[in-house]
Amino acid sequence: MSILKHKLLKPFKNIFILILAVFVVWMLFFDANSWLIHHELNNDIDALESEKEYYQKEIEKDNKAIKTLNNKEGLEKFAREEYYMKRENEEIYIIEYEDSLKTKKDD
Repeated sequence: MSILKHKLLKPFKNIFILILAVFVVWMLFFDANSWLIHHELNNDIDALESEKEYYQKEIEKDNKAIKTLNNKEGLEKFAREEYYMKRENEEIYIIEYEDSLKTKKDD
């Protein structure tokens, strides 16, 4: 039985179908604008867009922090909480809870 008489290969006897099949394979895999490259670029675009959204949220959060630090009360609160600063003649007590302490486990 020859290859051309096989039922699955019968449509490829037509030169137009053969050329179309070669064109489709070329465009999907080998061309500079192939489907594989487009798929990879679309994934990169999606990753960059999600990263952009993350950084926009971070910018909004930082802008809110800057607004609170612009007034005297907000700046004082930040300095007291983050850097444990105090006024003259003032005592600061740092309270740590048991669950917040790092303990060394005995093995």
